[in-house]
Amino acid sequence: MTARSEKLPTPARLRPRDVLAVGLSGLRGRKLRAVLSALGIAIGVAAMVAVVGIGTSSQARLADQIAKLGTNLLTVAPGQSFAGTAAQLPSDADAMVERIGPVESATATGKTDATVRRNDRIEPGITGGIQVLASREDLLGTVGGKLRAGRFLDAATGNFPTVVLGDTAAKRLGVTEPGGQVWLGGQWFTVIGLLDPVPLADDLDVSALVGWEAAIKYLGFSGNPTTVYTRTAESAVEAVRDVLAPTVNPKNPNEVKVSRPSDALAAQLAAKDTFNALLLGLGAVALLVGGVGVANTMVIAVLERRQEIGLRRALGAHRGQIRTQFLTEAVTLAGLGGIAGAALGGAATYAYATAKDWPFAIPIAALAGAVAASALVGAVAGLYPAGRAARLTPTEALATG
Repeated sequence: MTARSEKLPTPARLRPRDVLAVGLSGLRGRKLRAVLSALGIAIGVAAMVAVVGIGTSSQARLADQIAKLGTNLLTVAPGQSFAGTAAQLPSDADAMVERIGPVESATATGKTDATVRRNDRIEPGITGGIQVLASREDLLGTVGGKLRAGRFLDAATGNFPTVVLGDTAAKRLGVTEPGGQVWLGGQWFTVIGLLDPVPLADDLDVSALVGWEAAIKYLGFSGNPTTVYTRTAESAVEAVRDVLAPTVNPKNPNEVKVSRPSDALAAQLAAKDTFNALLLGLGAVALLVGGVGVANTMVIAVLERRQEIGLRRALGAHRGQIRTQFLTEAVTLAGLGGIAGAALGGAATYAYATAKDWPFAIPIAALAGAVAASALVGAVAGLYPAGRAARLTPTEALATG
């Protein structure tokens, strides 16, 4: 066989395991630089995962809250007349609403002109934003409220100068337990109960609740409700909503406002989605900055390892193998940073959710997507350095001067 007919040996192919080993060798040789470069990626990924995780946990809490409280609570309030004056609900508005077939319960509160203060020595104009409401005895059952301490108004206490304070009202008045007295409507009222926050009726949080008959007797209350709370069957919410206004005020249904408190919680879910999208964008910017750090690290690595590249080329490595080596190194560097960032973001989400007593909810797809995004950023960041290394000829790479 002549020399002309002899073939050059086929270059050895790099198996995936060999490619990974070669890529990791460069990272092991420069550990501190690799850690610092991966840290930029990790911070960006951690920010993105934490934003998604905390947002998802918050939404899970709201969804659980809506599910527990129900979406079948409707409120009726007076609107305005054609003349622009404040309308008024009839005194038996809640009783009329309760006659609607699918309605399970109806109750009411009525605003009074009285004010409440911690004692009689405080200036009358200092109210702390607390309103005094007349309350039906079955209010808590309909709105889903709970007592934190004491008891609620009933047939025995509702006729006397007793009061139940909402959560915020109690804090502003400095009342921590039942049994004391507050100066209400120019006389002393005994505090018999304190409420927990009421998510579907947050106006009760800043209210001092007195019995319906006591409000008429001691505070000059007219007896006309200002808010009617209606709990109806889940399947008939919209149907009941349509007939509430004409039921309460058949002559002028346009003077009645009907709303569903759970809609406000649902709106919070939508608002959180928008806010999370903004924060997620900021996390993506941090991830891109980390990618620039990876690109910078790889460019320096190519410059420092020119002789290694030249030696490998002289021993038969072709351009594709050199390109694959450095591209694998960049992807591995960014991928490790992504894994660390996903773990850090997940831990931050768990800690925050636990502190807030929220359910821990983080989509697995978000974790996988964050790691995949970091690897993609690493691939893009490594394209130029890998291409630059592949273009070096053995003589150029081995030259020292």
